[in-house]
Amino acid sequence: MSAMRDIENGKKNWEKSLKKPEEGLLHTPLDFSDDEYIEKLGFPGEYPFTRGVHPTMYRGRVWTMRQYAGFGDAGQTNERFRYLLEQGQTGLSVAFDLPTQMGYDSDDEMSRGEVGRTGVAIDSIHDMETLFAGIDLGAVSTSMTINAPAAVLLAMYVAVGEKGGVPPGELRGTVQNDILKEYAARGAYIFPVAPSIRLTTDVFKFCSETMPRWNTISISGYHIREAGSTAAQEVAFTLANGIHYVGAAIDAGLDVDAFAGRLSFFFNAHNDILEEVSKFRAARRLWARLMKERFGAKDPRSMMLRYHVQTAGSMLTAQQPENNVTRVAYQALAAALGGAQSIHTNSRDEALSLPSEQSVTIALRTQQVIAHETGITDVVDPLGGSYYVEAATDRIEAEALEYIAEIDRRGGAAKAIEQGYVQKEIADSAYRWQKEVEDGRRVIVGVNRYVTEGAAVRTFCHDPDTERRQIEKLRRCREGRSARKCDAALDALKKGAADESVNLVPLILDCVRAEATTGEMCGALREVFGVYRETVVV
Repeated sequence: MSAMRDIENGKKNWEKSLKKPEEGLLHTPLDFSDDEYIEKLGFPGEYPFTRGVHPTMYRGRVWTMRQYAGFGDAGQTNERFRYLLEQGQTGLSVAFDLPTQMGYDSDDEMSRGEVGRTGVAIDSIHDMETLFAGIDLGAVSTSMTINAPAAVLLAMYVAVGEKGGVPPGELRGTVQNDILKEYAARGAYIFPVAPSIRLTTDVFKFCSETMPRWNTISISGYHIREAGSTAAQEVAFTLANGIHYVGAAIDAGLDVDAFAGRLSFFFNAHNDILEEVSKFRAARRLWARLMKERFGAKDPRSMMLRYHVQTAGSMLTAQQPENNVTRVAYQALAAALGGAQSIHTNSRDEALSLPSEQSVTIALRTQQVIAHETGITDVVDPLGGSYYVEAATDRIEAEALEYIAEIDRRGGAAKAIEQGYVQKEIADSAYRWQKEVEDGRRVIVGVNRYVTEGAAVRTFCHDPDTERRQIEKLRRCREGRSARKCDAALDALKKGAADESVNLVPLILDCVRAEATTGEMCGALREVFGVYRETVVV
């Protein structure tokens, strides 16, 4: 009887959410007489969240529109941020250059030729201040795509907020902080696995105590898919990493309901629209069940899989780049139909260079057209109830569970990665895809069919003087700070790193306030933790 009562209550909430005063009741995608079907799927905003994490989804508020941006120095990227906000972007997303991602300063020998190339160079708190100059951190949500040195960049953001009068508790955003997928699919790691996981969970604890509005991790399937995985593998390997992080946080003494509600995810939107929609729905349902049944979460927010989606960079083509506008539009549509909380749309020219201002505007306008002109935001879970979508949702969930079971047999995500299992599965899938393209069994328009000679495309030009300017700013930072305070803060960080009971985030924040650089802080941790060397598996 209680199950029937829950269904009736859910039905009432659902019907209420669909009412528009001027239009009456919109059509619903399920036949409410089929109580068994409804009980299996649940309602939007209710466990197991197959149909969305909010009862009204985009009828209540449209997804956050983020355009991933970062290039050159902090001043150049700040100009792009402010331009995007003026064009209607509703959240910032920071791309860092490779030296910053790897924990090196711009004047390090390892950084030569890479400063400001794939993102913005951030060496010190002064760069972070410039990056957000004129932007109210209390009024904007910021996502930072940073992993190995995530605690360092988060501390810089906190310090800049403090200087601007915004306390940590009022900051909103996400730090990616997902190191396992770096070992599995991307390669931007610094430290061995165990201390890296320690840094991840230290961020969990620090934020649970001081930054309640901050998402402490963005567990990323995006890069797993970019490396060549299937949709089911993307779900499986991402959620397996999530399982590892949750387990590590519980082992570190955190209550699951104290931190799980601030976990977020990051997925890819690939070309097959119906498969992608089914993938997102399967991931939501599977995560809810894992959190409830495996970890004993009681707060519904701990069971919600909230996620950001970026369109598939690997599907962009250098040939006939204008076709990428169409690809991105369909991929973003899949993300919206699947119920994403925020979306980034790639630009048409990103297979050739960093995007131009015109290209990034078209990418943002693509989201705005989908949100305001297509009508899909008027309906919660528009494809829910489709025989194909529901069957595909079940199939992807089942396949993902099989992979998770195999990873469990191998000792968990970290062990499976160290054994090379995850990497090999991804590589095999990537090979099969590429073979299909080369054999012509999989059509890529403009690449292996409908090939034409295209006109030259004007691409973004990197400022060759960026590296010199950045090194000069770094020199001035070191000359102007108190060497005594900086050295003392770095020494304290090294001592803390040697004691596993110490949370390192407050010590890193002390270093940031003392104007220590990214490279100096990561260097101090390297001295204690060492560096990771990948095991090659054939």
